[in-house]
Amino acid sequence: MTTPLRILAAGDPYITAAAFHHGLRARLDAAHDLEVFQVGDVTPARLPGVREYAGDPAALAGRVAGFDVLVVHGAAVTSEVLASPGLRLVCCARGGPVNVDVAAAHERGVPVTNTPGKNAAAVVELTLAFMIMLARGLPRAQEFLLAGGELGASTFEGAEFFGGELGGRALGVVGYGQVGRRVARAATALGMDVNAHDPMVDPESFEPGVRSASLERLLACSDIVSLHARATAENENLMSRDQFAAMQRGSLFINTARESLVDEEALRSALENGHLGGAALDVVRPAPGRNPLLGRPNVIITPHVGGATFETIDRGIAMVADEIARLASGEALRHRV
Repeated sequence: MTTPLRILAAGDPYITAAAFHHGLRARLDAAHDLEVFQVGDVTPARLPGVREYAGDPAALAGRVAGFDVLVVHGAAVTSEVLASPGLRLVCCARGGPVNVDVAAAHERGVPVTNTPGKNAAAVVELTLAFMIMLARGLPRAQEFLLAGGELGASTFEGAEFFGGELGGRALGVVGYGQVGRRVARAATALGMDVNAHDPMVDPESFEPGVRSASLERLLACSDIVSLHARATAENENLMSRDQFAAMQRGSLFINTARESLVDEEALRSALENGHLGGAALDVVRPAPGRNPLLGRPNVIITPHVGGATFETIDRGIAMVADEIARLASGEALRHRV
């Protein structure tokens, strides 16, 4: 038996109100009452219990009264929002619900769910693209054309831009969660030799063909090192001067995880002195002015596009809809934080 619920979905610049309406309405029982609205832009200020949020929390607090379920992606769910009487569930359509005051929700007995792994496939594909682009030296080839180099049909033109294939290379995966595990699986299928390091994961659960290694051993034996660790206070600057020095000369470095894991000045030094052969970063530390790594012929930087696919959005909304259906039918929530 399904209990009709009143659902409020707050869209933001990443997952819009229209996307929530379309995705939830297509998946939920018509008996549920669904209302959506759009919050404002991303807000740089931090509030108690929340960060990386969009819009004005007061506006959300003024609308949530009378609803059973609140659905958000980046809207700030503060203690004031959670004080709404009758609120039974908060669904956050992102992996880390940093915009939700989870402690306040726990104190009020309001369960919070998230959507772990919704962007894993997208980040894996970007990581593989980075590996191929660096191994083949594509940034340098692109720079040649941008600087006025001529396009032609001759086979011999490629002689200046020889690169390498991934098969047979050694990959070091740092962090063996939703993304790291899939990167290792894909790399193994491509014929790469894969080592992984994650002190929080039992090596017995590693994919066939993936070996467990200490961070020191992994850095020393890898042609490519790819970061997929969750950011914590303990692993800030996990990759710093000593770690880059421990990598093989000419090896490649990829970060599609979090910017706080990398000492960017140490990375720049390792690239400039030729110790590293290249780097690809989907996340960098915010700083005024132009990032000094931009424009290097062996560096790729993208503006945090790892999870920015239409499929990621649809997958996250589908996971939210499943949690709402479970609440309505009295089943246990699948991804309770």
